[in-house]
Amino acid sequence: MKALEKRLKREVLQNGKVEILKTSIWCVPVQSIDVTYQPVKRLKMDILMKMMLLTFQQAEISNASELGELLLVEDLFIQDLLINLTKTGLIERGEKYYHLTSKGKIQLENGVFEEEQEIETQQLLYSACHEAFLPAEIDQMDEYDELPDLFRYALEEPEETLKFVEEELIEVLQNSRTSEDEGEEQTVITDILSKEARQINDVPCLEYILYNREQDLLFVRVWNTLLSQWDDKLEKLLVEKEVVMWREEYLKV
Repeated sequence: MKALEKRLKREVLQNGKVEILKTSIWCVPVQSIDVTYQPVKRLKMDILMKMMLLTFQQAEISNASELGELLLVEDLFIQDLLINLTKTGLIERGEKYYHLTSKGKIQLENGVFEEEQEIETQQLLYSACHEAFLPAEIDQMDEYDELPDLFRYALEEPEETLKFVEEELIEVLQNSRTSEDEGEEQTVITDILSKEARQINDVPCLEYILYNREQDLLFVRVWNTLLSQWDDKLEKLLVEKEVVMWREEYLKV
């Protein structure tokens, strides 16, 4: 921490006309939330899949051989795709023939094939002080022997963090995923299966109240150790609440 403080002090004083009026360190509470969800792989239907679904919709087909003869496609290709279409619920077999399910009809109409992937769980970090999820992982944060006091504008009793609407969680999860999409294939999140609040983590932040005498400008810089960057959200909050007080206290105006 001492090395970080030294580096940050050097950075905020790069402009020789700026001076530090006060330095302090405090913690922002960050709530970790485990969210379990169902990702779905989406890709544009290929010609063979469309032809098979259309055939099941219009004709009475009982096995892969019949379909292969009708479409002039080898049974091997038909059989593999038949298994996949059945597994994903686009078709099902009745007493004698295959037919499209309602899910199959919708996907055929849209021309997009959807396949559910393995269920995943991801930890999100929510900060009430930021009123937002933070783009970080808690294991990114360094360990500290002793944590400073809580941020003066942090809620003593944080609001219930499980009231987020599903659409908000889906958007955060989708944005946080590493993009592995190629071409017309993409993986999307369609359903939140569960969400569970875990521990509240205290994230140290370093605050520098600064004054530029040439411009008669009071401002603040706040370094967020979890994000490893200057935190403009907290800086804006402090300026809105305290800039008048700073002028009265430090400049005696």
